[in-house]
Formats: sequence, C-alpha cells, structure tokens
Amino acid sequence: MANHKSSLKRIRQEKTRRLHNRYYGKTMRNAVRKLRATTNKEEAVAMYPAVTKLLDKLAKTHLIHKNKANNLKSKLAIYINKLA
Repeated sequence: MANHKSSLKRIRQEKTRRLHNRYYGKTMRNAVRKLRATTNKEEAVAMYPAVTKLLDKLAKTHLIHKNKANNLKSKLAIYINKLA
C-alpha cells in the first residue's frame, strides 16, 4: 500500500483515467466495427464523419497513435468507396 498522500492521489487519478481511456477505446473499436459491418453505402457515408471525428479526438489526446488513426480512416474510406 502507498505511504504518501501524493501516491494515494496518483492511484485515484490513474484509476479514473484508465476507466475513461477504456471507455473511449471500446467506443472507438465498436464504431469502426459497426462501419465495417455496414453494407449500405449511404449509411456508411453518413457514419464516416462521426467515426473520423472520434479517431482524431483520440489521436489528439494520445489514446491512440496519430498514424493508427490515419491508417484506420484511410482503410475505412477505401472500404466505403468499394461499396456498391
């Protein structure tokens, strides 16, 4: 167990941040999955801006790497363009 007040505070902060990061990470993965599962082009085109916005936000806060966000956006755009 921690011996200093600052250590106890750090533990509380890390727990809060971890829960926050897990929530947004899972939300991002679900949004990408949902977009990839869509077979209707109009729906996919409508969903794409929201997903890219989420990816950019997570990259900005360093929850995911900026290159990962850009790779995902690129792959999703390619997927949407291939839909008939």
